[in-house]
Amino acid sequence: MNRRLFTILLSAFFIAALCSFLVFKVVSRHITAAPMARTTSVVAAARNIPVGSILKDSDLTTIEIGGTLPQGVILKPQDAVGRGVLSNLYAGEPVVNSRLAAPGSGGGLAATIPPGMRADAIKVDDVVGVAGFVTPGMRVDVLVSGNPPGETNSAQGTVTKTLLQNIEVLSAGTDIQKDAEGKPQQVQVVNLLVTPEQAELLSLAGNETHIQLVLRNPLDTKIAKPAETSMAALFAPGGAAPAPQKSNAVRRTVRRAPDVYKIQVINGTKQTEAKFPVGEEKQ
Repeated sequence: MNRRLFTILLSAFFIAALCSFLVFKVVSRHITAAPMARTTSVVAAARNIPVGSILKDSDLTTIEIGGTLPQGVILKPQDAVGRGVLSNLYAGEPVVNSRLAAPGSGGGLAATIPPGMRADAIKVDDVVGVAGFVTPGMRVDVLVSGNPPGETNSAQGTVTKTLLQNIEVLSAGTDIQKDAEGKPQQVQVVNLLVTPEQAELLSLAGNETHIQLVLRNPLDTKIAKPAETSMAALFAPGGAAPAPQKSNAVRRTVRRAPDVYKIQVINGTKQTEAKFPVGEEKQ
């Protein structure tokens, strides 16, 4: 090989190696100077955990999270063990205090009831339960059907009205009971989240009327004002409902004064007036 060409190639190789070294030093200096991203170890669900469960050590794991931590996230597993789950947790999801019941309150349905509210169990069949589509978290309206007090034989017949609206469903399941022959039967039980006043209404309605649940869109929070519907209105011609009749209305009988004839009698300077009832003119 030509000695001059070899010298040129060797010089080029040396210059390239020197440039590569200088670039490496500059880049590594910038990487070293950049701050390392800070991570924090937090408690997360090791598997899918349904609502009402009591957390155990095996249900939890730890993961590293960088940046801003979720509000109320739990950092130590011992702060979550033994607490009830208020809403479903999914594998790998950080556990926050708002998703767990207070320490010592246990689990199950009772732990999911907010302060000041009540869980009222309504027994319905599959049809009344909107064919099984009533699930926890859904919103329903409660309709009641029956005869108003004191109007058993009323011309209106059975009356249906909307008792409660936009009620949250806490749980829906089955309650095993026995029929008249002693055989087990399944009865759908729906627990509704209500106020104490609403619980009293549901208790009374469950004993005296038939309850129907109506499924609604959870985003539709508008409270409607439907008028109650009666059996008479359902079958009225042209859809016109007859005026409701009050059984306890006070009836007043107005007697019309009888018509009379007035006759003026002139006897000399004396004038008198005689009155004769209608119908006596032939007598």
